[in-house]
Amino acid sequence: MNDLNTGEDRLRSEIENLKRQLEQQKRLAVGHSSASTGPGGRTLMMVLLLLAVLAAAGYYYGYLPRQRREMVLAAESQAGAESLPVVTVTTVKREATTDSLVLPGNIQAVTEAPVLARASGYIRKRLVDIGDRVTAGQVMAEIEAPELTQQINQAKASVDQADAAIQQAQASLAQGHANETLAHATALRFEPLFKKGVISRQDNETYQAQWAAQQANVQALQKAIAAAQSNAAAARANLDRLNQLESYLTVRAPFAGVVTVRNIDDGVLVNEGNTMLYRVAQTNPLRVYLNVPQGDAGSVKVGQHATLVIPDLPGRKFTGLVTRTANALDPTSRTLLVEVQADNSGGILLPGMYTQVDLSVPRRDPPLLIPGDTLMVRANGPQVALVGANGAVHFQTVQLGRDFGETLEALSGLQEGQQIVVNPSDAVQEGVTVKAVSGPKAAQH
Repeated sequence: MNDLNTGEDRLRSEIENLKRQLEQQKRLAVGHSSASTGPGGRTLMMVLLLLAVLAAAGYYYGYLPRQRREMVLAAESQAGAESLPVVTVTTVKREATTDSLVLPGNIQAVTEAPVLARASGYIRKRLVDIGDRVTAGQVMAEIEAPELTQQINQAKASVDQADAAIQQAQASLAQGHANETLAHATALRFEPLFKKGVISRQDNETYQAQWAAQQANVQALQKAIAAAQSNAAAARANLDRLNQLESYLTVRAPFAGVVTVRNIDDGVLVNEGNTMLYRVAQTNPLRVYLNVPQGDAGSVKVGQHATLVIPDLPGRKFTGLVTRTANALDPTSRTLLVEVQADNSGGILLPGMYTQVDLSVPRRDPPLLIPGDTLMVRANGPQVALVGANGAVHFQTVQLGRDFGETLEALSGLQEGQQIVVNPSDAVQEGVTVKAVSGPKAAQH
């Protein structure tokens, strides 16, 4: 400010010298021109000189001092700002609206079934082995059973005998109908003769009894036909059963899948219902069972997408879908059983693999996140240094939630968008004005 006053005094002295020079020139000009100019010319000259002096005085006394004062104030303001403590700040961000829930699981086949021998015999030919892919109904092995062939031939003979018995019973029934007709006619013919006294009562009763006997015989023959037909039906049922057993001599795949177990070789004796020949698993799609904790059970819905990560296949991710839930918690573990099915059209996934399933669970009220290096633990509890709009520092007590390592959950005490100091130094004190420099933002978990 002293330099500024000295400069202004120097300007005033220069202006005074200029005025004196102008007065001298004016007197000289008046002396030389008095003979040729009148009073009007001298007045105009004086006005012009006065305006020039006023303009010069306004420039030197008004504009220049003001400009210099502004320059001095700006320099002082810059010097004051450079003297403020410089701190790095970051913005308080809210955690993501979806939470990544990663749970372990084992990959299983959607359908897996053992293939048992349904007919006793010897393996004549084995057609598939472990790892082979089969289609539904494909022949996997052939069994040879000579005893079953003999039983089928015997059953066919029994059917023929039953059919012959039916024909014989039908012939007997026809004869019985003929005898019954003859007895009926005889009884009708002798009934009037008895009434006229031509024949005795005994003869008439004899003819009537013969007619009744033939009627009973016809009914017996009808029952015999029904019995013969039942025997024939039983013989045919036995033949059908044996034919069905014969069809089991050809072992077929129950569904499309891959052979995971093979227990037979050519020539091995197998027993009906006891020997497991193969085990077939359906590998597309595959399923994974998860145990979701109680806190996240309400967020898992049928149709929700999932991502499968295999530790042994780095960089590969497989998409899945939640197909069903148990809709009830296990009272022992307080978890919800969830089934996730994944597409395996490429055949990369195998039953029995360990996997990690990532479920994107929506969060109703996600908390705020702050970097771990912004936290200060003091006597009043955990605090952070807030920087206001005017640059003033305020220590704010916060309530912490989960610790994610680099970031922390702030459950209360902060608002989204506030500026907090990263790694606050001893220069950061309550109420101190600082110069804030933007640093890294709080990473979302």
